[in-house]
Amino acid sequence: MITGSEVYQVVEAMAPLYTAAALGYVSVRWLKAFSNEQCAGINHFVALYAVPVLIFDMVSTNNVYKMNGRLIAADTLQKAVLLLGLMAWALWERARRSRAGAKAAKARASPLQWVITCFSVASLPNTIIMGVPLLNGMYGPVSKELMKQIVVMQFCIWYNVIIFLYEFMAARRKAATTAPPPMPPAVDGSAKISPSSPVKSVAVEKGGGNVAAERPQEVAVNIEITEMAASTARDGDAKEVSDGADAATVVEEEEASTPAPSMKHVIWMAVKKLLQIPNTYASFLGLIWSLIAFKCGFSMPKIVEDSLFTIRTTAVGLSMFSSGTFIARQSRFVPCGYKIASFSMIIKFLIGPVVMLFASLIIGMHGTLLHISVVQAALPLAVTSFVYAEEYKVHADIMSTGVILGIFISLPVTIVYYILLGL
Repeated sequence: MITGSEVYQVVEAMAPLYTAAALGYVSVRWLKAFSNEQCAGINHFVALYAVPVLIFDMVSTNNVYKMNGRLIAADTLQKAVLLLGLMAWALWERARRSRAGAKAAKARASPLQWVITCFSVASLPNTIIMGVPLLNGMYGPVSKELMKQIVVMQFCIWYNVIIFLYEFMAARRKAATTAPPPMPPAVDGSAKISPSSPVKSVAVEKGGGNVAAERPQEVAVNIEITEMAASTARDGDAKEVSDGADAATVVEEEEASTPAPSMKHVIWMAVKKLLQIPNTYASFLGLIWSLIAFKCGFSMPKIVEDSLFTIRTTAVGLSMFSSGTFIARQSRFVPCGYKIASFSMIIKFLIGPVVMLFASLIIGMHGTLLHISVVQAALPLAVTSFVYAEEYKVHADIMSTGVILGIFISLPVTIVYYILLGL
């Protein structure tokens, strides 16, 4: 059973996190020490430098030859089940919105945004900062190496998956906005005109002769058609009005049916962007170093190790500081609202651990290893998840709430899981 002194060790690990978050909150809300641009710059530094160095340090110092296969398999199965389930929901939701019409489709956030958010909340726990001291008190020193192995898998695989999905959404938006518009149909009495070219003349048949009106100005095609219809209506030509209205309808239908960019093109854009991000290089370079170093039995030179230490120690503190500045810039302390905050806590502390329990049982885990796998799944949301959400501007309010509230709630929740699993 966890003792009072071991609970105090957990509190010791939590206190510095809240100190950094409180300092960030006070600096922005009361002291006005940082502008919005400066707060974004702090978060950008964490995402671009501090977190990649932390990733490299964690991955490179992990002995890949001694990783626990069952724990890794259970952790992978849990995340795969959650991700596939959320993706299936996203496809169903997208089809439902398509049937409801374009207006309904744009009424709410993209389903893919909710896939990323729910997956991060449910399956990416704070295993190092919160997990090591808490599980060490519950299950002993063996839990430390197991927590590190889960972190390595998160950094090498799952955060790259998250970043790919972020970049996929960005690439899809970019491809959609840069897609060339469809060519308008020809209208009687006028030539084909592209929306970006000046209209030189509009010929209107009046009586037995033709009157040409020169108008060298930028107008949209549907506006030109409307003006033609109005002009001929004044001349009493009902047929021209009908033709103009029909042409306008055709243009509107063609604009509504503009083909979306191909999935292959969007995926390739996202992959190219992913290959330019420091996190990708940090995780795989760390993995290569670990494979070589632990096979050949040599360690990192001290000058390199100390240089990395200087940068990586800023990652967690500045991440919490950035979270505090984000909350300070919102109109209320719980930016996402209490309803969504409660829903995210259910996902974090109920759905995630339950899926992990079934995944562990399927893999054949039992005893202490089973208990560790479930309890670590009930740890609070990883601070890194907020950093990426703020960097890509996707549900950062939910992520910041998940980090702050999650640290408060995690201690009693993990103790409850510890007691239930020990029965």
